[in-house]
Amino acid sequence: MKTCITAMCSLLLYFFAPAQDKAPVKFGKVEPADFEIKQVYDTGAAAVVIADVGESYFEGNSKGWFTLIFKHKKRVKIINRNGFDVGDVQVSLYSQGTDEERLQDLKAITYNLENGKVVETKLDNSAVFKEKINKNVIIKKFTFPAIKEGSIVELSYTIASDFLFNLQPWEFQGTYPRLWSEYNVKMPEFFNYVFLSQGYRPFHIKKQESGFQSFTIIESGGTAGGSSDRYDIRANTSDFKWVIKDVPALKEESFTSTLRNHIQRISFQLSEYRKPLVERQVMGNWFTVSENMLKRQDFGALLDKNNNWLDDELKRICGSETNLVEKAKKIYAYVRDNFTCTDYSALYMEGEGNLKQVFSKKNGNVAEINLLLAAMLRHENINADPIILSTREHGITNELYPLMEKFNYVVIISTINNSDYVMDASRPELGFNKLAANCYNGHGRIIAKDPTPVYFIADSLKEKKVTSVIMLPDEKSPSKILGGFTSSLGYYESLSVRSQLRENGQEAFFKKIKEAYTLDVTLDKPVVDSMTKKEDPIQLAYDFSFEMPDEDIIYINPMMGEGIKENYFKAAERFYPVEMPFAMDETYILDFEVPKGYSIDEIPKSAKVAYNDGEGFFEYMTSKDEGHVRLRMRIKLNKATFEAEEYDSLREFFGYIVKKHAELIVLKKAK
Repeated sequence: MKTCITAMCSLLLYFFAPAQDKAPVKFGKVEPADFEIKQVYDTGAAAVVIADVGESYFEGNSKGWFTLIFKHKKRVKIINRNGFDVGDVQVSLYSQGTDEERLQDLKAITYNLENGKVVETKLDNSAVFKEKINKNVIIKKFTFPAIKEGSIVELSYTIASDFLFNLQPWEFQGTYPRLWSEYNVKMPEFFNYVFLSQGYRPFHIKKQESGFQSFTIIESGGTAGGSSDRYDIRANTSDFKWVIKDVPALKEESFTSTLRNHIQRISFQLSEYRKPLVERQVMGNWFTVSENMLKRQDFGALLDKNNNWLDDELKRICGSETNLVEKAKKIYAYVRDNFTCTDYSALYMEGEGNLKQVFSKKNGNVAEINLLLAAMLRHENINADPIILSTREHGITNELYPLMEKFNYVVIISTINNSDYVMDASRPELGFNKLAANCYNGHGRIIAKDPTPVYFIADSLKEKKVTSVIMLPDEKSPSKILGGFTSSLGYYESLSVRSQLRENGQEAFFKKIKEAYTLDVTLDKPVVDSMTKKEDPIQLAYDFSFEMPDEDIIYINPMMGEGIKENYFKAAERFYPVEMPFAMDETYILDFEVPKGYSIDEIPKSAKVAYNDGEGFFEYMTSKDEGHVRLRMRIKLNKATFEAEEYDSLREFFGYIVKKHAELIVLKKAK
């Protein structure tokens, strides 16, 4: 992967003092000189994070166990009003039942330089508001007072947590450039955490040192006046320190699944307790996780019930069908066409987890709809198991560790006569044995006695599109051009078209096509074929006509609105992969008969460009003869994902395509 780029900012001389292992600020003290940040990179940044420092460590507590302490300090310079959003702060706290993490020692100060003097305005604690997001998440939120262009804001707080699984993660990148990002963790030997790191930038400091710590634990006697027991544990510690300097803002570019996959980050998962504690595995494996999910009343337990309330319904749905594949298709189509998905990000059923209620309401989240589908298939003795996965916008999952927060979606797999069929009945446009493109995000897991991994890879999706355009002069009016357009769309473009037609209707759909033409065209006889055959791609067709301008020289773009007008890849550099939803194969064919009275003066030159030794190509072949211009254009890329090292060549490849697609046919009026 690409590594470090040129530093985006230079600060005052003290920022470059020899002590490069410490944050270049003294928190709590701001001098007039601190307002002078000379930016030499990313001059468009609306704010700059001068220093962001976190620290996590463990303490013994009076509850007979341990408390996690997280301290956070941050200083940000606001450059202009577009950076005012840094003044809106939310601190997330975990809760479980009546217990919740505690926010302590909160300080938020705004510093402004007025007449050469630093004026500070402190946050009033009464301006901190609490909001419960869900049963496990609470946020404390506030806004820095007196912020304006040029302000420096400084934040510090402590979170005390009795939830040892919630060792705070750390992000070294964000919306704004960061000059110094540092995280320190002091971990005792009797807790074992799995470290999960991602990102592409080198660390300025990455070190681990050995330490030692004493922990005092007090366990209450449990009754009024009862004595308490005190325990002292002495243990070795591992002291970790990570620092990254001069980190540019992380910006979302085209064809990015989610920045969550690429942000420089480190997170932790509690794995086990070790001596002198009672040794215990905390993080299970896929077999134990799958076993537990199959027992859950809001997941797998629903599938093993008799569900005899479905008897009459399934007789009506399946009729006399005995072929298991055809029967599965009927059940799938019924659920897909009669149920509405209320939430496309859900792993479990809501509330009491009653499939009969879901069936009665005819709506539910994606887990509820697809678990109902699985129950209906099983009722008919068709093998069906749930698959849990993560959609592209949610982020990638971890194949090795069963980290359930990484998953957000449920689909079904059915094995019939040794063939596997995947189903997602939550999306009204999907065909049988099809998944939406955003489900192709790598690893998923079948939840069954044998929790087998499955892989949905975007590279495996081959989206093929063929478009043909014929244009010829009207015999009755030679200045009028008659045309015919036909296009066989790829499957995923067909999904989009079906959705547009369902939501807006055919008239609005073709009106939008008409508006995309640069010429004043008239559309006639629009046809949408295979609209209801949801396993098949759509065929579009229509006639069109336009008047040739009465000019000596006429310019016509042979792509007729089907060309790529702008390069998808505008950034000069990219430091994470390009993630297209599928591999592309597009063909465009034109046959243009030139009207009488005009001659062909110029046509675009033919060209063929290979991409990366057989990974794709661009072909643009033109010819002319006896008043005809013909074009055959094809773009083919054999994969969907491109590493950062390939970005320059991909950008150049599409830049060339844009240039060729803009070239014109030139006609001259005969004299």
